[in-house]
Amino acid sequence: MELTILAVSFTLFLLIGVPVAFAIGLSSVVTIIAAGLPVALVFQKMVGGMQVFSFLAIPFFVFAGELMLYGGIADRIVRFANSLVGHVRGGLGMSNVLGCTIFGGVAGSPLADVSAIGSVMIPLMKKEGYDADYAVNVTTHASLVGAIMPTSHNLIIFTLATSGIASVSVLSLMLAGLMPAILLTVCNLAAAYWVAVRRGYPVRAGGFVGWTVVLAAFLASLPGLMVVVIILVGILSGAFTATESASIAVAWALLITTLVYRSLSWTNFIKACAKACKTTGVVLLLIGISAAFGYFMALYEVPQITGELMKAVSDKPWVIFLMINLLLFVLGTFLDMAATILICTPIFLPIAMQFGMDPIQFGIVILINCALGLNTPPVGSVQFVGCAIGGISVGQVMRTIAPFYGALGVCLLLVTYIPAFSLWLPSLVK
Repeated sequence: MELTILAVSFTLFLLIGVPVAFAIGLSSVVTIIAAGLPVALVFQKMVGGMQVFSFLAIPFFVFAGELMLYGGIADRIVRFANSLVGHVRGGLGMSNVLGCTIFGGVAGSPLADVSAIGSVMIPLMKKEGYDADYAVNVTTHASLVGAIMPTSHNLIIFTLATSGIASVSVLSLMLAGLMPAILLTVCNLAAAYWVAVRRGYPVRAGGFVGWTVVLAAFLASLPGLMVVVIILVGILSGAFTATESASIAVAWALLITTLVYRSLSWTNFIKACAKACKTTGVVLLLIGISAAFGYFMALYEVPQITGELMKAVSDKPWVIFLMINLLLFVLGTFLDMAATILICTPIFLPIAMQFGMDPIQFGIVILINCALGLNTPPVGSVQFVGCAIGGISVGQVMRTIAPFYGALGVCLLLVTYIPAFSLWLPSLVK
């Protein structure tokens, strides 16, 4: 009975427009009252859920991403990407994909990625004769790579969501995301090129700019790109922990944007601080409330019930994994990324592990699904930002989104059914 109340009240709160965090909290309170338990239990679980030392990495990674966004690093990355592939057909689209991938690795946030690269590339592409829907689709899909890069705070959220279910190290998850990120980039490049050829987009006059220009553009962007290298090398060498790496990322971002590039103004620094505080507050609120929500899911055996329902459909692992992907994608279209990770991991991870999927592999699978949700209405925050920059409606973009969805779908299936894509690199450091 209480499980029904939890599920129905949560759904109703979402349907009437209550923000996700409050919908989770209110449904937990309703369930507590119905079960005759003390309401203080909700607040105890919330406080306990947020009192984790590893959470310090979240505000630091978020702040580092905002500093990169407001510090003018995107312009240099775009110039480097354009020097590499700008000469092929649809070269600006290809440059866009590479630029988003590189900046996503630096900032670790799809939303920051589409805001920074999109504000540069989408108007430029429109000016050069590219259709607005193409420019927006290329940017929004390429920016999703940031969700699985080492600087993504969502990696930290997933490792904490696995508490009590499996032991997943942050370093393993950071390494696990690198090959899928490359695969995702290749799929995006293929989709961007295919659409560019079909639409007959132009080739840049003058051809390839030469390796001297490429090297100069690379050296100009190198200080910004070094943040990923510093984090991974520092953790692998034992110089600092995964949590400490987030503060190193902030220090490096401040150093290069103020002393090297000298592109971070005082006004933009204040904006970066304010945005980081707001994002951190939202994420920590979701974490705390989801801890209470997760308590009830464990108490009423939601993972076990869900697993039995799935097994009633099929006992074949590939079918179970496909159902998990479909459910995660659907939930990701109307839940925030952090909320999806925190709510769905305790439900689906035990099922995935039961059918042979490694927890690290599942982490990358759920992050890719959540990233796809960021680019799908009704929530679709990444898509809404891209459409706002491109001056085009979501409906117009959705009509031509199929090739890009297909590319990301191929990537998701490969990561789901070929464990080596996500497990090979982590296996090298065990």
